[in-house]
Amino acid sequence: VFHGRILAQRLVGQETRYEVEVKELYRRRFPLVSREYLWVPNTCGCPPLLEGGEYLLMARRHVNHEHTLNRILLQDGGYARPWTPREARLVREAARHC
Repeated sequence: VFHGRILAQRLVGQETRYEVEVKELYRRRFPLVSREYLWVPNTCGCPPLLEGGEYLLMARRHVNHEHTLNRILLQDGGYARPWTPREARLVREAARHC
């Protein structure tokens, strides 16, 4: 779970690749750097992510069986909401209780 700002987007095959500035990490199941690519299948029911927008994102690390593909994936059932200070406060509180 992290707070990110969308810098750019690009349609790549059946997915959209977003370049994201990682502003703050809330849960660290895997390491992130200050800029990451976030992949979203075009069939995902996720809300559209707008360039310049800031979001609270819950994504997962996807590694294929051959370990040749390692990326961050926002899939159906993932979480993408416009970022607000209230959202951040709720995530921090939930992380403390885990």
